[in-house]
Amino acid sequence: MNGRVLDGAPVADEAVSASPLVRRYRQFLNAADQLSYWGIAVLMTLMTGLVTAQVVLRYFFGDSIDWADEMSRLAFVWSIFLALPHGIKRGIHVGIDILINRFGSRVREGLMRLMLALSAALMLIVMWQATLVARDAWSEMMPTVELSVSAFYIAVILSMAHAFAHLLFLVWQGTDAWGDE
Repeated sequence: MNGRVLDGAPVADEAVSASPLVRRYRQFLNAADQLSYWGIAVLMTLMTGLVTAQVVLRYFFGDSIDWADEMSRLAFVWSIFLALPHGIKRGIHVGIDILINRFGSRVREGLMRLMLALSAALMLIVMWQATLVARDAWSEMMPTVELSVSAFYIAVILSMAHAFAHLLFLVWQGTDAWGDE
């Protein structure tokens, strides 16, 4: 026993996450998180570098990079959407919990899992709609870069899939599923 408590009774970590399926799914989520962390770092570096280069070129040399605005905007959008699932994992999102905090732990956990399940369903709907929009906009190109405007929607699709995976895990394993990290 390590001191964790579930429904008032102490529980060993092995009992909580003994399933090989749970361990594999958790490894999958950790790998997806690491990949997106690296993606965010690269995209933020790209965005910062482009904006800095653009400012230096404009104000000191009277010149500019034609595609810097579009690419920095694309990097910003991608970094924001890649970061969303990390907030879901840790429960660091905006929420109004004044009413739910008045319930006991079992009712609160049940309501939270219900809301997580509804949120997961919403992620699937947003992912599906973003897929439809990306497909429809695939032939539209950005003005200064030979890249489809669907690149913006692909970030939404990936983000919603990643967020869905985290929400599914929290519904399945409970709201304290990542408490040991």
